[in-house]
Amino acid sequence: MKRYVFRRLLLMIPTFFGISLLTFLVARLAPGDPFLLDLETGELDPEAIARARAAQGLDAPLPLQFARWMFHLVRFDFGRSLIDQRLVTEKIFEAMPRTALVAGLAMILGFGLAIPLGVWLSTRRDRWGRAVEALLLTAWSVPSFWIAVMALMIFAGPRFLDLFPVQGLENGGFVLPVICLAFPTIVVATRQVRAAMEEALAQDYVKAARARGIPERRVIWKHALRNSLLPVVTMFGLHLPHLVGGSVIIERIFGVPGMGLLAFDSIGSRDYPTIMGVATVMAIATMTSMLLVDLAYGFIDPRIRLERAK
Repeated sequence: MKRYVFRRLLLMIPTFFGISLLTFLVARLAPGDPFLLDLETGELDPEAIARARAAQGLDAPLPLQFARWMFHLVRFDFGRSLIDQRLVTEKIFEAMPRTALVAGLAMILGFGLAIPLGVWLSTRRDRWGRAVEALLLTAWSVPSFWIAVMALMIFAGPRFLDLFPVQGLENGGFVLPVICLAFPTIVVATRQVRAAMEEALAQDYVKAARARGIPERRVIWKHALRNSLLPVVTMFGLHLPHLVGGSVIIERIFGVPGMGLLAFDSIGSRDYPTIMGVATVMAIATMTSMLLVDLAYGFIDPRIRLERAK
C-alpha cells in the first residue's frame, strides 16, 4: 500500500506541471492586458506601462516567464497582485476559509440528502418514486445560477421574504449559497446512489441474506449500501472541483468573498499572479481529494487493498 501511495505522489508531479503549464498559457494568451486597461482609462502613459511591464517581467518571452513562475512556485511564492500589489498568498489565505465553509457545508448537505434519497428510490416503484425521479430529471436541467438568482429574489431583500442578507456571509448569509451550491450535487448523487443500490440489490448475496430471514432494513442499509459506496466515494472526490468551480458563479451572485469571487475578479482584471495562485491551490486540492478517494477504496473494499499491496 505504501508503494502505491508513493507511485501516486510521483504521478502528481507531472500532472501538476501540466495543469500549471496549461493554466499559464490560457491566462497569458487570452485577450486583454492589465496595463492596457490602465492605458484605456488614461491613468498611465505608454512609457510608464512599458516600465511597469518590465518590472513585472511581462516583457520576457513566455517560456522564460513560465520558468520564473515555476521557480517561485517551489518556494510557495505566488508573487504580488498586479492590481493592488498585495501578496497573492495573503489574498488566497483570506478567501480560502470562506470557500471551504460554503463548499464543505454544501458537500455535507448534498450527500447527506442524496444517500438516503437514493436508497429510498431504489426500493420504491410506486407513483411517489416515479414522481421524485421526474422531479430530479427536471431539476437536472435547471442551471444553478438561475436557482441562485431566484433564491436571491425570493428569500433576500425586501421584495418578498426578507429572510437573508443580499450579500455576504453575516447574519445567516451562507444559507442560500450553500443550498444553491449543493443543489446539483443532490440531483446527480441521488441518481448515482439509486443506480448503485439497484445493482447491489440484484446480487446473489442480497438474495441469500433475505433467504436467511435478515430484516429488510438491515439488508438494505448494511449489506447493499456498503457495497454501493465505491461509486459514491468516487463522486464525492470528483465533486470537490465541481463545487470549487461552481463557487465562482455562486460567490459572485451572493457576494461571498471567497476563492470563487477572487478568481472571477482576477480573470476580469487580468491579474496573472492571482489567477495562477488560485489555479494552483485548486489543482492541489483536486489532486489531493482524488488521492484520498483512491485510499478510501482500500478501506471500503478489502479486495482492492490486497491488489494494491502486491
